Amino acid sequence: MSLGFERAGFEVVAAFDKWEPSIRVYKENFKHPIYEQDLTNEEESIAKIAGLVPDIIIGGPPCQDFSSAGKRDVTLGRADLTYHFANIVCGIKPEWFVMENVEQIKKSHILQDVIAQFTKADYGLTSTILDASFCGVPQARTRFFLIGHLCGKHNELTGIIRRGLTKKQMTVRDYLGDSLGINNYYRHPRNYNRRAIFSIDEPSPTVRGVNRPVPPNYQLNSCDPEGVDLKKIRPLTTIERSLLQTFPKTFKFSGTKTNLEQMIGNAVPVHLATFVARSIKEFCEQGEVQDQLHLFESEPIFEMPSGPLHRE
Repeated sequence: MSLGFERAGFEVVAAFDKWEPSIRVYKENFKHPIYEQDLTNEEESIAKIAGLVPDIIIGGPPCQDFSSAGKRDVTLGRADLTYHFANIVCGIKPEWFVMENVEQIKKSHILQDVIAQFTKADYGLTSTILDASFCGVPQARTRFFLIGHLCGKHNELTGIIRRGLTKKQMTVRDYLGDSLGINNYYRHPRNYNRRAIFSIDEPSPTVRGVNRPVPPNYQLNSCDPEGVDLKKIRPLTTIERSLLQTFPKTFKFSGTKTNLEQMIGNAVPVHLATFVARSIKEFCEQGEVQDQLHLFESEPIFEMPSGPLHRE
């Protein structure tokens, strides 16, 4: 998120996190400070962040309790960080905020709770589910974004976001050419009824926080591409997976393989963050009131789309 917003022309003044391995990597790649901070301590967090007088607060509260790849159990406590994020934003009231999460959050009462809280705090809200492969990322990764504009109108960014989407999905070959030296690769499925072999001539599936080798007894699934020689198939390396997340080759990663896989899998793709940031910047620069706003005003606010946005 930080790198994506920087690339869109925003000045990131500080970051806050609690996981030491990611803090260490962050420090190696950014000039602005990152602070180790328990964001459940809202009073202390608000005091520290408010002192920076931010125009925008961006964040992605942990998504494991909503995610199809995690233990979907909102009673485990991680989902509460969505409430803490909302309380911190409403306690500081920057002009803008961006909250990112998995698509499945739309099924949770927690989202409706924070939407009500933001609305009461006088934020105009734009909610959208974006497929990253239509936003300059070679990965079919869908993520939910809630963008708030203090004293703004609901859905005011919808038109800009829709116009910015590409007409076709970006493939791995589109982005990396033949630099991987392979045409197909292995991505461990959550169960063996699902596909595991993917072509570079399509967007990659979602990069997750785990990366396993090809099992010695793996048999090609009927969903896998035809004519694949399993002896020539390998999983992508940690760094190759970071490239699919559109981290630049110059980005410095250090730490254990397990931690790095988790950092990379949990990150917002850089280009996806840039896409969102540029949408906000375009709105601010043009002061645009969307031509189609009246089309949305008559609809229930925040009725979630049935699938990710893409350009028809």
